[in-house]
Parts: sequence; C-alpha cells; structure tokens
Amino acid sequence: MSFSQPSLKGRALRLLSGREHSRAELERKLKSFEEEPGSLAQALDELQAKGFISEQRVIESVVHRRAAKLGTARIKQELQGKGLDPVAVSAALVGLKASEHERALAVWRKKFGAPPVDAPAAAKQMRFLAARGFGGDVIRRVVGGAHDD
Repeated sequence: MSFSQPSLKGRALRLLSGREHSRAELERKLKSFEEEPGSLAQALDELQAKGFISEQRVIESVVHRRAAKLGTARIKQELQGKGLDPVAVSAALVGLKASEHERALAVWRKKFGAPPVDAPAAAKQMRFLAARGFGGDVIRRVVGGAHDD
C-alpha cells in the first residue's frame, strides 16, 4: 500500500470526520475503492466495533440539524435514505411530532411573516410548508391563522 492511496478505513474516517454517516452510506460511497471482496465490510466492522459508526448518533445528528427547518415527514425521508433501522427512525420522530406546529409556525414566520391576502398567496404558503415536510393539518392551522401571538 502506498501513502498516496488511503486505505478503506482511512477514507471512511475522513468521511466520518466531516459528519456522521450510516454504515449504508459509507458502503455506498466506498464501494468503488474496494480492491478485495469483503475488505470494505471488514473495515466497517472494525470501525463500528470501535464506536466510530453509530446509527443512534446519525439519527440524533440529522434530527438536530434539520428539525428547525423541516417537518417530520421530510426528516423521516432523509433518515430512511441513509439506510437506518425503521424502528429507530420511528422512535426518534415521536418527539418531533409534538413540536411540529411550533416548528412550522417558526418557518412560516421567517419566510412570510403575514397571513395570506388571497387564495393564490395562501396556496403558495401551503406549498412552501408542504415541500418542507410538514403535515396537512399543521399547514392549514399555520396558514389559516390558528396560532397564538
């Protein structure tokens, strides 16, 4: 092995130094660098055994980074895209459901700040919140003005 070509473990550690990655993400990103069959799985097993790869930390990281701007549905989609356990994802999202109205209201206030003046403006605001993964009932309450000031 030459020093110009980092090992699979070195590449994985470089990726993990930037942010938390799930095992499935690392496998997808490093598959093209695997020279011997099974060497990638072995390297990732070692990193997981040492605690460098943690599914729970990935979930917490995504929820922490994205909860202020996105709804529960969009965060769930992101977590599932990372190949995480559906049971762990569902458990992490339970707390987000309770605060979804407050988070949607904060996002809406930052973007629009005022109730819509007509139907097209209301539709635009609803599409904005829907694209960010907020639920339909929450969107109707926020855009419809059913919130405490």
